[in-house]
Amino acid sequence: MACAGYAYRVNAKRSTDDPKKKIFHPAAIFLAPFTFPVFILAWITLFVIRALFYGIFLVIFTVGLVVIRKPFLLIWLDKVATKVGNILLEANMLLVRLFLPHVNEKT
Repeated sequence: MACAGYAYRVNAKRSTDDPKKKIFHPAAIFLAPFTFPVFILAWITLFVIRALFYGIFLVIFTVGLVVIRKPFLLIWLDKVATKVGNILLEANMLLVRLFLPHVNEKT
């Protein structure tokens, strides 16, 4: 409640053309003791839920690595990287041949 009151007082002292000045009702100060514990419980609950989801993800990922032995993801990434690289090389060679006409032999 003290922090909310102090913030209200600092905000009230700001000039009207200050972009940081906000419009707060004085009753908001007296709601702080009720809303602060709710926010703390919400943050703790959100943290626990995130930790559980992360733990479940780690377990599923580990099981997936053990069960699926074929590295399909790495094979797919290799194909995509090769395809993108070939496209870039062809485009770059087109630019080189366009601006340096004496480089027309294929190596």
